[in-house]
Amino acid sequence: MSPSFVLPDPATLAQHWQTQQTQAFAYSEVGSSATGAPAGYNHDHETTLLGFGDGVFRSAAQALREWAMFPPSWTQIYPSNAPIETGSVVLVLFRLLGLWWWRNSSRIVYLIDEPARFGFAYGTLPAHIEKGEEIFWVELRDDGSVWYSIKAFSKPNRWYVWLAYPLARAYQRKFRRDSFVAMARRVKR
Repeated sequence: MSPSFVLPDPATLAQHWQTQQTQAFAYSEVGSSATGAPAGYNHDHETTLLGFGDGVFRSAAQALREWAMFPPSWTQIYPSNAPIETGSVVLVLFRLLGLWWWRNSSRIVYLIDEPARFGFAYGTLPAHIEKGEEIFWVELRDDGSVWYSIKAFSKPNRWYVWLAYPLARAYQRKFRRDSFVAMARRVKR
């Protein structure tokens, strides 16, 4: 999980990803994002309107299936075509302060696949700087509006994250803002 000034090469990413396949979750409240958020964590929940109609909903659900909610200017998913299914492991790469690339590992905990809601939650593995769970979903409401939501509970998983926690929280907020922009752009194309 050491930072790198350059994006790690595919062989390094593949090796790291492979080591994460059998790792346990880094927190004990696995699946709690479906029912509420456990005590002792920071809780975040934000929602944005993407548009109206079935077409927008289908486009937004497809965007989630393709990990398009991750802002491409400073985040990447490895493997980029990871299936959205329970048990899939991904590396979330993000660029900190435009200088370092960090690798964080997560596993999909559960899916939401309903006629008017689609999404999934993933939880952190030990090779992640945070502990917790995050859920991404899109929803087609009765009035035809389509909403994209992110809900998470998290806390630091490393001592250095505790030291720089205001920065970590700022990046969490930045991720949500940029994710909303990425999804809005995706459904409008």
